[in-house]
Amino acid sequence: MTKINKVPYQEFLTDIKAKIRNSQYEALKKVNKTLLSLYWDIGKNIVEKQEEFGWGKSIVETLSKDLQSEFHGMNGFSPANLWRIRSFYAGYQANEKLAPLVREISWSHNLVIMERCKEELEREFYIQMTRKFGWSKNVLIHHIEGKSYEKYLLNQTNFDQAVPEKYKHQAKLAVKDEYNFEFLEIGEEHSERELENALIKNIRNFLLELGSDFTFVGNQYRLNVGDEDFYIDILLYHRKLKSLVAIELKAGNFKPEYAGKMNFYLAVLDDKVRNDGENPSIGIIICKGKNKTIVEYALRSTKGPIGVANYTLSETLPVEYKNLLPSPGEIKEKLSGFIDNLESD
Repeated sequence: MTKINKVPYQEFLTDIKAKIRNSQYEALKKVNKTLLSLYWDIGKNIVEKQEEFGWGKSIVETLSKDLQSEFHGMNGFSPANLWRIRSFYAGYQANEKLAPLVREISWSHNLVIMERCKEELEREFYIQMTRKFGWSKNVLIHHIEGKSYEKYLLNQTNFDQAVPEKYKHQAKLAVKDEYNFEFLEIGEEHSERELENALIKNIRNFLLELGSDFTFVGNQYRLNVGDEDFYIDILLYHRKLKSLVAIELKAGNFKPEYAGKMNFYLAVLDDKVRNDGENPSIGIIICKGKNKTIVEYALRSTKGPIGVANYTLSETLPVEYKNLLPSPGEIKEKLSGFIDNLESD
């Protein structure tokens, strides 16, 4: 018997494992679509029969009892879940765009979105994000609780002018309007260095708050230009964007000169640090506060792609944010290009 060579065997084993995992994933997707189609049909039948015969709430209790009696050990037919199934159909059946999309994410993801998001455009945002980026249930909940939808709508960047069309919308998603640093154990009064050190000590939570696909490169990252040293507070890399991301931290309100300084950093990163095949570097200025009008003027003529956000040390989004959201028509227009871009990727 010929002795097995370890190197080619390990490559062979890795390939077989990948095929098995892919097969399992495809099988799970088929099972999920079958289950969602079943739930859709059951919800439709309940709604139609209630309308046809005037049946009240008791039909759900009766149907649950009979189905559980017939299908022993099969989950999903409790009264509570049948009501969710009915709401699932009733909530989406009139929406031609969302009706097919909800079948592409799991039932547990759908439940989270249905129960926590009441507006159709907000639901569409989280359905598309889950579908595109494969968010787990816990990651989805984290984004909803972190108000990612609202922060995306409110974010301030110059990406429309400064970022290539092919990854403009992905770049917009990578920058929020506000970051929640409640995980930091620092007082309300703190210096920029204290803020930076606290974020580095809590780097995992920091990257989770920023969003998916960020990796840490370094802090106080040195750039040498004309025999002078300059330091970027935190340098990250975004895998999907294939871009270096420079983070500048400010413990006070945003000032216009911050945009000029960041523009300088981005130019140097692109010339001296960026590798071949990578996209232009992106800058995120995170301040304790900002005036949106000042930010708009500061970014208007800035060439480098820059986003400006503020941070809080509390867990709640300020109440006034709800009043700052665009009108439903403006929200639909803002999301349309972003969603279309996701679907074409």
